[in-house]
Amino acid sequence: MTSLPSDYEGAWTLASKVLRKGIGLHSGFESKVKLRPYEKAGFYVSWSDSSDAPIRLNPRQARDSPLCTTLELGNRHLSTVEHLLAALAGCGLSHVHLEMCGEEIPLLDGSALGWVEAILEAGIAPAPTPRFAPPVLEEPLVINRGNSVITATASDNFVLVGIIDFPYPAIGQQMHKIELTPNLFVKEIAPARTFGFFDQLEQLKKSGLIKGGTLNNALICDSDDWLNPPLRFANEPVRHKLLDLIGDLALVGFPKAQILVYRGSHSLHTDLAVALLK
Repeated sequence: MTSLPSDYEGAWTLASKVLRKGIGLHSGFESKVKLRPYEKAGFYVSWSDSSDAPIRLNPRQARDSPLCTTLELGNRHLSTVEHLLAALAGCGLSHVHLEMCGEEIPLLDGSALGWVEAILEAGIAPAPTPRFAPPVLEEPLVINRGNSVITATASDNFVLVGIIDFPYPAIGQQMHKIELTPNLFVKEIAPARTFGFFDQLEQLKKSGLIKGGTLNNALICDSDDWLNPPLRFANEPVRHKLLDLIGDLALVGFPKAQILVYRGSHSLHTDLAVALLK
């Protein structure tokens, strides 16, 4: 099967293995990821230099880290997982094994599009066991961190609403709403690239971050303009924020809920994922 599932109900894995390699956004080091079919439900990771059994990923492994989601896995860490996880879950996959060489997922072009292409190259096949049941929202959830807030209310489908508000005229206030399906994920969310701000680059580099960032893998906003246009969507930044949210919710599953996030962050998304687990 090379086409995508129509929804998030079935259990799907890869039809074959596929390899991607590239530079990590923050470390600047090259890493490799081999995506493999897997018989168990969930997303699992192992390292090519270890014989340890694959570890199932879950939101409680997430640790606060600047500008990305980092998972603590025993004595190892795996950073910048959100775009790959968004591609896996967004495309409808439910059973996948990641074999890593390195401790940061490659950034590729800064979106999830390269991971979608890898998934389609490998093909999609029915999984041998059922997918995990998604979380059921028994009552509305509201979580905030400072001026940022995320809410979840029961719905017939998985609906996302993202709102951002930046003091840079090139971005300003943006909103995007989507009732997510695998095909709409690939068309409307996966191509949206990560973005940053020219006036913050020097401080981030001094803090040991974005060592692998270039104009080829991130949009850079310089107040009124973009240093590397054109944008793929007029509201590409808010779409990328929804991409991050999808990746951060991938480890708990997509509830039948409307999730609204204002000025989201990885830590705020993870707070919701852990609350949904409970």
